[in-house]
Amino acid sequence: MSFSSDEVNFLVYRYLQESGFQHSAYTFGIESHISQSNINGALVPPAALLSILQKGLQYTEAEISIGEDGTEQRLVESLSLIDAVMPDVVASRQNQQNQQKQAIKAEQSETNGEEAVESTQNETMEVDTSIEIPSSKATVLRGHESEVFICAWNPTTDLLASGSGDSTARIWDMSDNTASPNQLVLRHCIQKGGTEVPSNKDVTSLDWNCDGSLLATGSYDGYARIWTNDGRLARTLGQHKGPIFALKWNKRGNYILSAGVDKTTIIWDAASGQCTQQFSFHSAPALDVDWQTNTSFASCSTDQCIHVCKLTVDKPIKSFQGHTNEVNAIKWDPQGQLLASCSDDMTLKIWSMKQDTCVHDLQAHSKEIYTIKWSPTGPGTQNPNMNLILASASFDSTVRLWDVDRGACIHRLTKHTEPVYSVAFSPDGKFLASGSFDKCVHIWSTQSGQLVHSYKGTGGIFEVCWNSRGDKVGASASDGSVFVLDLRKL
Repeated sequence: MSFSSDEVNFLVYRYLQESGFQHSAYTFGIESHISQSNINGALVPPAALLSILQKGLQYTEAEISIGEDGTEQRLVESLSLIDAVMPDVVASRQNQQNQQKQAIKAEQSETNGEEAVESTQNETMEVDTSIEIPSSKATVLRGHESEVFICAWNPTTDLLASGSGDSTARIWDMSDNTASPNQLVLRHCIQKGGTEVPSNKDVTSLDWNCDGSLLATGSYDGYARIWTNDGRLARTLGQHKGPIFALKWNKRGNYILSAGVDKTTIIWDAASGQCTQQFSFHSAPALDVDWQTNTSFASCSTDQCIHVCKLTVDKPIKSFQGHTNEVNAIKWDPQGQLLASCSDDMTLKIWSMKQDTCVHDLQAHSKEIYTIKWSPTGPGTQNPNMNLILASASFDSTVRLWDVDRGACIHRLTKHTEPVYSVAFSPDGKFLASGSFDKCVHIWSTQSGQLVHSYKGTGGIFEVCWNSRGDKVGASASDGSVFVLDLRKL
């Protein structure tokens, strides 16, 4: 058995991609010359690095489990990756746990067997299986050949768009009475020697325009593209010098905004595909953008800064500083008055154009906060009688719901067991969907914080989204699957 440094580097590169560390993956890929290796990434299955480590761990576990006399000594607890490189510590703990086991056995011999049975039955009764969505109630969409990072519903019809590491986006027709959904494959190609060839780069972002007639995609190949909803390529937008991390239409649908690893943000004219204005105020890759109005927007970066910029204005009209690590996502509230930001510094901050310092500095998560979403509620929305809520998703495996007026956490949602990558509110604001790398999509009541429905897929969940009627939830996963939960069937 042998392996090369190129192979190790490729597996680490893929692991970073699959874990959502897109900019880290890009930097590592450049430094380790991934593009120059002859490894066919399409043949490498998802989670390959973890799979290989797990097998090595099982071998080490078996090795430790064989005593000096050749007899098997079963480990009291499963071996961790750190344990595997500290055999002395494992042996010490094993002796300690064997002694504890003997003491426990002595105690158990004195207990009443009937009580033990009754206790087990009580524990079983506490598990509520009524919220679990059976696999028969989900529509699983197969076609992508690599992890699916993103998905989004068309705002007017039941078309679901998805973007993948296989250098394609796809549009799935999920309208009623569709036994086997039709899929349109949007191949992201580049010009080489006068011919079009697959870019072999991840589709990192996508967004529908307001009437659902056009879909914009952003790719690691540095191009943004505009597609018609029947799958035809309408425009190619080329000005970024490197991967695009985020991309959004404005409400009017005449401009597209993008952010890239080249540290810039660009406003594009959607009709012509031309760059209208490029903003170069960040000192490191720009990670996210969000429109405040049809002509002003905010951007955030690994440089820990947030800038608010406006079309035709040469400098930021406002800058916010306060985060102590890279800022992963930013979102304006429905009124465009407050800006929420989340960071690897484990904090969530609320900003106002009326002041330089943050309105709230919300510190409750114990690991990086990956994304945030505002509820479609509060004054000036279609749901004015419901309070405005902010949801935050973290690598600490929890989701938190915040009352922003009070700066207080109102619910801590704790059923996930792995990092949470995505949250999405239903259109009426009454429910929240969350997706985690534990392969589960959970649907919660925003009022009570209770878990209402739960579905376990076959891969880690990168994205969840609701259709415009609020009766279907879409999700995309690390194993190349996309699935739809039709809540009307439950």
